Parts: sequence; structure tokens; C-alpha cells
Amino acid sequence: QVQLVESGGGLVQAGGSLRLSCAASGRAFSTSAMGWFRQAPGKEREFVAAISWSNGDTRYADSVKGRFTIARDNAKNTMYLLMSRLNPEDTAAYYCNAAPAFVSTIVIPGRYWGQGTQVTVSS
Repeated sequence: QVQLVESGGGLVQAGGSLRLSCAASGRAFSTSAMGWFRQAPGKEREFVAAISWSNGDTRYADSVKGRFTIARDNAKNTMYLLMSRLNPEDTAAYYCNAAPAFVSTIVIPGRYWGQGTQVTVSS
């Protein structure tokens, strides 16, 4: 079993920044890829960013490249999403995901999800 707990969401003005955290427990976090996905109201859940277990490979959705940075601290079993230059289109519930698969340029989510943290960006 894997437990994932997100935190750090909130309300921010356009152009602002937020840092999301995902605390993981229950399996070998340090040897698992991790990822962030998001879901806006009325839309399907979409990939945001992912990071390999070794930090050697990161992937980003085109919509967040250059604005978001994914990072992890294996000693703390925690993953982060540093979000800057936020805009209203980034408003969504953000979900942490364990063991996503990197298939060519696509990231397929793993089976374990956190409960989500809401990010709201006002214009």
C-alpha cells in the first residue's frame, strides 16, 4: 500500500507562486517515479509533471514548461511542485501520483493517488 498526502494548495493571484508538497509512505518512495496530475471542474484529469526515482529524468506538460518545477527529497519521502507565474487556467485540484510510467513522451499514471489539493488562481 502507498499513502500520499498533498498540501500547499490555496488561493493566489495571477502571476503568483505556490509550492505543493506530497508526503509519501508505505513503500520504497526513493525507488519510485512520482508525478503530479490536475483536474479542473468539468475536465478530465491531466498530466502536469513527473520525476524519475533518481531525479535524472523529469517531464512536464507543455502548458507548464518554464513555469513549474518538480523536485523530490528522497530522505524526506516528499515530492514538490514549485509553481510560478500562475494563471487562471492553472486552477484545478492537484493530485500526487505514485509510480507513473514513462512511455516515450507520455506519462501514464500509476495506481496510487493522493486526495488532492485545490489551487485557485484569481485574475
